[in-house]
Amino acid sequence: MDTLLRIGVLTVSDRASTGEYEDLGGPAIVDWLSIAIASPWEAVNRLVPDDQKQIEMSLRDLVDNEHCQLVFTTGGTGPAPRDVTPEATLAVSDRILPGFGELMRAVSHQYVLTAALSRQLGTIRGSSLLLNLPGNPKAISQILEGIFGAIPDCVALIGGPEIAVTESVTGGTSSPGPLHQINE
Repeated sequence: MDTLLRIGVLTVSDRASTGEYEDLGGPAIVDWLSIAIASPWEAVNRLVPDDQKQIEMSLRDLVDNEHCQLVFTTGGTGPAPRDVTPEATLAVSDRILPGFGELMRAVSHQYVLTAALSRQLGTIRGSSLLLNLPGNPKAISQILEGIFGAIPDCVALIGGPEIAVTESVTGGTSSPGPLHQINE
C-alpha cells in the first residue's frame, strides 16, 4: 500500500462553483490539516455545486480513482432544500459511522444553538473514511479540533496508512495504537 496519505477535499457550493463566491471551506480544511498532520500527505481538491449527482460522482472519483483514504466534504449539510451532501455521501457509502455525526453536532453545540440543524455524517466507502463538515471556516476548525483524535485510528482500522499527528492534536498526551504524536 502507498504510505502517502491522500486526502480528498470536496467543496459543495452553488456560488463558489460559479465563481460568484470564494471557496473558503476547502482551504480552511487544508490549512487546519497542515498544522495537525505530521506524516506525509497531499490534498486532492474538488469544487461542485449543490447537486447530488455531481457530489456522488466527485466522492466516487476521490475514493475509487484518486485513491484518497480520507475525504472531507464542506458545505451542504444543513436543512435547506439544496443541502444534499449527506444524501450524496450515503448513496456512495458502504457503512455509516454514527459516532462522527453525533460528535460533530456535540462539538458544534458548544458554540451555536443551531447545531441540531446539522446533518453531518461519517461513513466508509471501501477503505476510505468520508466526513461531512460545515462550510464555515470557523466551524470547520472547531469541529476538526473536536473529532480529529479519532480519525487516525479509524483510517488505520479500515486499511489506510498511519497518520502521525502534531502535539496540537494530542495536547501533549500519547495514544496507544496508530495515533503517533510528533512534537512541533
